[in-house]
Amino acid sequence: MQIRGNKKKGALSAWDVPLRLHLSVVILGLLACISLPLIWMTYAQGKFTALSAGKAEMGQLGLRAIEDYRNVFNSGYAGVVTASVVPEMLTAPPQDLKAKHDFLLKVLQSTFRIDSVYAGYPDGSFVQAVDVTANPEWRTNLDTSGETAFAVRVITQVGGAPNTTWTFYDKDARPLYRRADRDDMFDPRIRPWYVTAVDNGKAVSVGPYVSAATNSMTITLAMPTGEGNRVVIGADVLLLTLGEIVDVSALSNEARGYVFDRKGRVLVHSDKTVMNEIRGQLRRGRELSVADLAKADPAIPAIATLLASDGGPATGDVVQFPVMGREYLAQFFSEDISGLVGGYTVVISAPLDELVASVERTLKRNLAIAAAFLATGVLAALIISRLISRSLYALADEARHIGELEFGESRTAHSFISEVNALAKALSSARTAIKTFSLYVPRELVRRIVIAGQSAVGSAARQDITVLFTDIQDFTTISEQRSPEEVVALLSSYFEALNEIIERHGGTIVQYIGDSVLAMWNAPVLDDRHVEHACHCALAMKAAIDAMNAANCADGRPELITRFGLHTGPAVVGSVGAETRRQYTPIGDTVNIASRLEGLNRQYGTSILVSGAVRDAVGKMFNLVPIEVVSVKGRTGQTELFELRA
Repeated sequence: MQIRGNKKKGALSAWDVPLRLHLSVVILGLLACISLPLIWMTYAQGKFTALSAGKAEMGQLGLRAIEDYRNVFNSGYAGVVTASVVPEMLTAPPQDLKAKHDFLLKVLQSTFRIDSVYAGYPDGSFVQAVDVTANPEWRTNLDTSGETAFAVRVITQVGGAPNTTWTFYDKDARPLYRRADRDDMFDPRIRPWYVTAVDNGKAVSVGPYVSAATNSMTITLAMPTGEGNRVVIGADVLLLTLGEIVDVSALSNEARGYVFDRKGRVLVHSDKTVMNEIRGQLRRGRELSVADLAKADPAIPAIATLLASDGGPATGDVVQFPVMGREYLAQFFSEDISGLVGGYTVVISAPLDELVASVERTLKRNLAIAAAFLATGVLAALIISRLISRSLYALADEARHIGELEFGESRTAHSFISEVNALAKALSSARTAIKTFSLYVPRELVRRIVIAGQSAVGSAARQDITVLFTDIQDFTTISEQRSPEEVVALLSSYFEALNEIIERHGGTIVQYIGDSVLAMWNAPVLDDRHVEHACHCALAMKAAIDAMNAANCADGRPELITRFGLHTGPAVVGSVGAETRRQYTPIGDTVNIASRLEGLNRQYGTSILVSGAVRDAVGKMFNLVPIEVVSVKGRTGQTELFELRA
């Protein structure tokens, strides 16, 4: 009864499991505890950094756009204010005409993106200076020469009828030529900018509208002056697309820039196609609605809704919002310009996933790497734990046999674990001692238990490649008939031509073997079309060598008749060799077959022999002539031969 009790007490509990399972769990737990938190922290930090960088980039783009618009309108407003207090500008043409020319040209030379500056008078006369370089549409409209930088139009009233003269200037404001325009019936007194300025009696802005002269998006700044505020000074400034001011594509491929007015209408869009549609509709007297623009840019309705909300986003605010199930990020910049042009909002937006796309890709890559490490860890843990436990089981079995005083051949083997080896050595010593003492001591008094382990590692990798061998026919004879210097020079030009062709077709030269070349495709760079590219390369090399031979014959040099062997199949590819000397090379039957095919060209009088495997891969793409089914030297199977022809 006591013996049974002892057995029951020494029996394995539910938690007593093999050592290899304990080791596997510990190794995997350590891998998971280290790798997963690091990956998550990297992702979180990367996402935060990407969002911060995206917001900063948005802010820079928006501020640059606002600054550009501010400069445009402020320079136009400054020009108008200055002109309104210049005495020569208050007299109707043709009075003080030269002074008017000089002043208006100076205004254009000193302002930023001003399309034109002008003055309208109560008698219907008009003087206008346009910047041809700022808006090339003027050059086409006026049909002027390439050296023209500015043009000044003067309309005077002669006998109640308008008389128009254009004077053209170069970039230094030197006059080039002058011409009359008899078809110009322009009357400033009926233009919206003149009427609005006179009616309000103060500086006003008119627009935006599409200029009839240049088809450009324009806003006019106008100020009444002179007697009775009947002389109106005006300046046209261009509403350029955001794409012409800042490159929003630098933020992401789907980033967009907008300018909204106080009514929530889109005036400017960074996409030129959308901008042309807006311009075309305004020219026809119709404004595009948000619903119309939503077809080209689905983010516009959501942004318009945000602008229309109570208070709307403040300048610099970054807002996240959904668009058709996709999260977007937008930054808003509002500006009142020169006290005249108010309520404009510049918006830079981009899909959130685009801003963090690189981080998402990094996360997926890291997760894949972590999964690979975990899978490798599982396999390594199982292998290592099994090897360790096997050694320990062997030592335990050895100890059991020693305990039973069975002294046959030792069952333990060398282990990579020094402690196991030390235990095995100690157990071996104990075995010898017990075996000796067992002659004098009863076996039932001698029992020993020892634990040990052992490990071994082995691995292999393979991939499909295409191998090309070349060899020069009778090169030994050629070498005997020529000096070493001539042979080296001949081979150098020969190898240079082959090297260039192989690299151009995506191949890799593994090595030069005397006058032979060994090249391969699909390693180290993967190439789904490696067989096709190798065939093209072989044909290109033959054509190049034929041309080289023609030149050699003309110069009295020997012909280099080259044979090619081409085969595709699996091989082991990697670095092999000694610890201090290694070479990247393919090893396997595929390499041997390609070499044998090259040699068979002599037997069949062919130039390029390929295998049936090449025919199976690209047979429909090339001219492959069947030769024979042969037994290649060194192989037991049959190999189909085909000649590759141009």
